[in-house]
Amino acid sequence: MAKQKGNVVTHGLSGKVGGMLVFRQMATGTVIQSPPRVSGKASEAQRAQRRRFQRAVLYAGAAVSDPETGPVYAAKSGRGRTARIVAIADYLHAPDIERVDVSGYHGQPGDVIRIEATDDVAVKAVKVVIVNTDGTPVEEGFAVAEATGYEWTYAATTVNDSLAGDRIEVYASDLPGNITKAEEIL
Repeated sequence: MAKQKGNVVTHGLSGKVGGMLVFRQMATGTVIQSPPRVSGKASEAQRAQRRRFQRAVLYAGAAVSDPETGPVYAAKSGRGRTARIVAIADYLHAPDIERVDVSGYHGQPGDVIRIEATDDVAVKAVKVVIVNTDGTPVEEGFAVAEATGYEWTYAATTVNDSLAGDRIEVYASDLPGNITKAEEIL
């Protein structure tokens, strides 16, 4: 892929030329590349990915013009990535839950569960659900974000006498609403 910046001949060009070159305008200048190859009929997986990408593009259009999310995506843009491209990528990537530390949870109110969750833009919320071995929920609530931006803390509110085999379920969500789940067994 060739890049041209400030060239009088290619400045502002976009589209296919002679079936051999494609000119595109990017934030970094004019990009020249080979045309994409079309390989016949799309598979169901390809069609599903195209639908997912189409939803990402629609989300990005609304998100960058929204007064709450627009500035968040604008702040992450730069180096050839517009706020719209950042929003598309955010839609396509769910958050990661990197660690759930239950060592501070002993079934008493005030016990702390620590979570490390990251996202390419921002983790919007982290929810914790504590479930007994028989499937009944003990408690649930939202963790509080720490100053680091990737650490979250949940303080228990209910006494839980039967810890053995209980599940701690953690759900992290991002701005587009992608949700990732992790669980720890006590």
